Amino acid sequence: MNSLLSILNFTFLQYVEWIGVALSLTFLYLLIKENKWCWLFGIVSSAMSVYLMYQFKLYSETALYAFYVLIGFYGWYVWGKEKDGELAVSTWSWDIPVIVIGGIFSYVLGLFFLTQTDAERTYVDATTSVFSVFASYMEAHKIFSTWIFWILINGVSIWLYYDRGLFVYSAMMVVYFAVSIYGFVDWGKKSGVLFGG
Repeated sequence: MNSLLSILNFTFLQYVEWIGVALSLTFLYLLIKENKWCWLFGIVSSAMSVYLMYQFKLYSETALYAFYVLIGFYGWYVWGKEKDGELAVSTWSWDIPVIVIGGIFSYVLGLFFLTQTDAERTYVDATTSVFSVFASYMEAHKIFSTWIFWILINGVSIWLYYDRGLFVYSAMMVVYFAVSIYGFVDWGKKSGVLFGG
């Protein structure tokens, strides 16, 4: 009875957070399985997260989740246009330029939100957001090194969400962190980077 009452006493934001997390975890599972339907779950969970992040004054994260909605449609398109129905996991040589460009954009975005808004944790928020944009693009194209970025982003996001009182999202990032390691190994094998393919 007490657990039923505690569920009924959830605030609207708590419902949004829990449902968003469930949909996000479904997205991640289907992504690793290379199932095109992952993008649908990503679009819906990201749309919910836009609202939630704005309420907690994480404005870079708000913009990031809006981007996730768009990249969801892009990922759906890219994964669906392959003639044989499957986009192969591959590697690329742009990791260092991404780190340099991402660092510059993170600083500029963090400074903007620090000086122009009431945002919290501006530099950390900006850095995880900027690098998530790059990692999402890489994810849509099944670039192996996306998982290196996600391991780092998810590790930092555990603290960021916990710090802002988004405890369910923080717990989700713990799961994302662990699953990102699995994705790194799985896609590493498929790309031939790890264990000889």
